Amino acid sequence: MSAPDENAGMPRYPEPLAVRIPEACRMIGVGRSKLYELIADGTIQIVKIGSITVIPVGQLRALVEIK
Repeated sequence: MSAPDENAGMPRYPEPLAVRIPEACRMIGVGRSKLYELIADGTIQIVKIGSITVIPVGQLRALVEIK
């Protein structure tokens, strides 16, 4: 008899902490232009890592929960 798997029901790979612009658009179902509007008006904050722009997944979740 084996011990219960503590990771049962957990995703095989951890969810990313931040995603790039195209993935963020897919996640919340908006186009690139709309996402940039949300960034420009301060609704969504970006993080720059060198030349890469990412958006924390928590920002996207909060936006969807508010709306």
